[in-house]
Amino acid sequence: MQVTRVSVPVATRAPTGATNAYVVASGDGSATDGSLLVDPAARTPELDAAVEEQRVSHIAVTHTHSDHVGAVASYARETDATVWCRRGREAAFTAATGIEPDQTFVEGTTIPVGTGVTVLDTPGHARDHVTFVAADDYLCGDLAVAEGSVVVGAPEGDMRAYLVALRRLHARNPQRLLPGHGPVIDDPWAVLSRLIDHRRAREQSVLDAVRAGHETPETVTDAAYDKDISGVRDLAQATVVAHIEKLATEGSVRWDPETGRVEPV
Repeated sequence: MQVTRVSVPVATRAPTGATNAYVVASGDGSATDGSLLVDPAARTPELDAAVEEQRVSHIAVTHTHSDHVGAVASYARETDATVWCRRGREAAFTAATGIEPDQTFVEGTTIPVGTGVTVLDTPGHARDHVTFVAADDYLCGDLAVAEGSVVVGAPEGDMRAYLVALRRLHARNPQRLLPGHGPVIDDPWAVLSRLIDHRRAREQSVLDAVRAGHETPETVTDAAYDKDISGVRDLAQATVVAHIEKLATEGSVRWDPETGRVEPV
């Protein structure tokens, strides 16, 4: 399988200021069975050229956040490609992309490109988040980044699901991760281990803050972060709430989303 990566400048909160779009082809040079376009955030001349050269016949996204879907409808109209989305998320997909899907996938579905691109459920960052497995390459969207961490923010983010997804990939020991933002990850095992450890450490900081008497997400956020988060405070607080929700589900804290109060068990 041959994967072409195109960095697409787009409005995003990611530090890179761009989203990676990918074109997955058979790799035999013929492109007779077309190719799969993943996460076309916007149109650029470079991505236009890759789409035309590789004869895109399928389009899919790792998830429907706005910085991953901006050119789905445009490329679908131009190429007449089959548009895929997560089964059960059709309405959300249409609302995000402006186009109805032609086909739906679930865990284990194979998109017929080359030897096949298989769908792996990896929710957490978003409810509909998936990873596309193309031979040794894992197109992992916003599950992982080479540096820094991934926002898993309430109400859409699910911290328990995110950690499960990280561990699933970790157990598979993939050869290479192709993320939605930033450079290719050539040492997936180490990066996934780092992200798991980071989430564990942040969860402990949140729990320590609650046990120290901080009763609201605002004050827990202040206590749980030991760095300046003024530019991303909304994302940090949403992530803290996702950690609180996980801790509440596991019985480590009591959380009342109506009053916004949290207390230790």
